[in-house]
Amino acid sequence: MTALPARGAAGRRRPASAWLWGAVGLVALAAAWELYKLAGPADGLVLGETRVLPRTSDLAMPHVWDMVIRFFAGETRAPTADPLWFVVAQAALVTLGIAAAGLVAGVVLGLALAVAMLSLRPVRWGLLPWIVLSQTVPLIAFAPLVRSWGSQIQIGAFEWQDWMSVALIASYLAFFPVAVGALAGLDAPDRIHLELMRTYGVGWWRTLLALRLPASVPYLLTALRLAAANAIVGAVVAEVSTGMQGGIGRMIIQFAGQASGDPAKAWAPIFGAIALGLIGAGSVALLGWLLRDYRRVEVSS
Repeated sequence: MTALPARGAAGRRRPASAWLWGAVGLVALAAAWELYKLAGPADGLVLGETRVLPRTSDLAMPHVWDMVIRFFAGETRAPTADPLWFVVAQAALVTLGIAAAGLVAGVVLGLALAVAMLSLRPVRWGLLPWIVLSQTVPLIAFAPLVRSWGSQIQIGAFEWQDWMSVALIASYLAFFPVAVGALAGLDAPDRIHLELMRTYGVGWWRTLLALRLPASVPYLLTALRLAAANAIVGAVVAEVSTGMQGGIGRMIIQFAGQASGDPAKAWAPIFGAIALGLIGAGSVALLGWLLRDYRRVEVSS
């Protein structure tokens, strides 16, 4: 009886310690940045013709405090300019919405492919190699083709928008971990449980919903973490490759072109992209908390 409160107390302490270690990691990263800037070679570290470590000049590596101060200053020197953090947040929200649309489409497609591969062995043998092979296509070359093909689609009053190309590319990267992870999860129930369902005359679809889907939750959560990260990376890269305006990807290129005159400003959209990754990971973590009762746990008697 006394074990339950202790376990609950440990559960309450775990999020606090996670936040603490996260803050320690950020401080350690900032300290390592400043230490290398102080003691590192001015021209960086070059091995052969490859630069392994960056230069330590203010142009290549601004001080951490300069980047923070610049982040909360105005976007431009105009007195009416919006704060830089606000401009970055607006662009990040655009990218976040597109990445979310791509993630949803990728999850739906990945689950559909997993169910199809589960239902028939020949479908699995035929589809799985192509699903794996699809991820070898260079994204930076694939994105302009998607935009070009999409611009030719016009059905009645419907016209293909640039953000749809970006969402499609995000879903292209997101579906792969979902398809593979969901297939492994749906295949996870023990044979004895599947035979028990057959003994009671339970149909295939009901077995899928009542047994296979709950058993796949741990696999799906891992797959969703990868899918969320892939969708965000895909959206950012696709914005750069397709030339879409308004998102964080295009802002990274735009501010990088201004780095010679304002090096600290170029890091602001990079911080925005990092924040998007944290939001994606946090959303999946929240989903995992909501589905905590469906996680299979080994119980010892």
